[in-house]
Amino acid sequence: MTEQNAGQGQAPQRKISRVEQAAILLMSLGESDAAEVLKHMGPKEVQRVGVAMAQMQDVSKDEVAFVLNQFVDAVGGQTGLGVGNDDYIRAMLTQALGDDKAASLIDRILVGGNTTGLDTLKWMEPRAVGDIIRYEHPQIQAIVISYLDPDQSAEILATLDPKVRLDVVMRVASLETIQPQALQELNSILEKQFSGGSAGQASRIGGVKRAADIMNFMDRSIEGSLLDSIKDMDPDLATTIEDLMFVFDNLKDVDDRGIQALLREVSSEVLVVALKGADDAVKDKIFANMSKRAAELLQDDLEAKGPVKVSEVEAAQKDIITVARRMAEAGEISLGGAGEEMM
Repeated sequence: MTEQNAGQGQAPQRKISRVEQAAILLMSLGESDAAEVLKHMGPKEVQRVGVAMAQMQDVSKDEVAFVLNQFVDAVGGQTGLGVGNDDYIRAMLTQALGDDKAASLIDRILVGGNTTGLDTLKWMEPRAVGDIIRYEHPQIQAIVISYLDPDQSAEILATLDPKVRLDVVMRVASLETIQPQALQELNSILEKQFSGGSAGQASRIGGVKRAADIMNFMDRSIEGSLLDSIKDMDPDLATTIEDLMFVFDNLKDVDDRGIQALLREVSSEVLVVALKGADDAVKDKIFANMSKRAAELLQDDLEAKGPVKVSEVEAAQKDIITVARRMAEAGEISLGGAGEEMM
């Protein structure tokens, strides 16, 4: 993306998007402060802002002044933006997310560097990816589904025929390793359609845990139907997947400290809707980890809340589960029981 200089006026001549504004601000803060900000953002948000930073060129003083406003004096006339962006982004994301999480994200952000054909799919809409793999061999479909993020994989599977969906999930569950040469060949096929770099050295993907992670992000109706189909074909596998899945009712098994940390990350509006369809055990767990006053207010809100659609309750519960899993992956809480991944 090529930016147009805004000139010397107070306001920039071009419209700066919100994502670009966030990118300019973060790049003006410095690595340490920017990393602290990124810790409070979700993966998708980090991706969008990271891409904006990587593509940013020729940022003018007026544009920085527009974004920073009262801090323009501290920034000064020379912004230094657009110089050594790659090194800056790598250092900042590594500090914010750790080596392992930052590595794959950096590859996705710095397109044209180490991005593989498979990584390119992570930028696409789920339905578009579904169209690309729809007529591929089921084993190829399983590899792609295993490689992508669970939430995106769940949306892609929802676009496929139910029979194909079942076949792919069964293959994902049984897929443990793939030869580097096979993965490289798949990347080469995809890179004929999308520009990308060298193939990554990924060999361990898939497995029952991956299948469970993907199913965690599916709509309840699709998840239930798919699990029933798996039970018909392989009851033991279905039981194992169920044991590894983390659903909203499993919150009752999370320790008190974990619940308290989770509540700090969830808005009261989402919590009220989610609890409308929750078991009493989960409600009691939540109430027990709030101050008496906060618990009373939450109970009042629940009683005052009118009827809520099942789809809205499920969406709110999914939001909370997503936050819980993100915090667990970051080592901030332990989910315990179902869904807990052994490190």
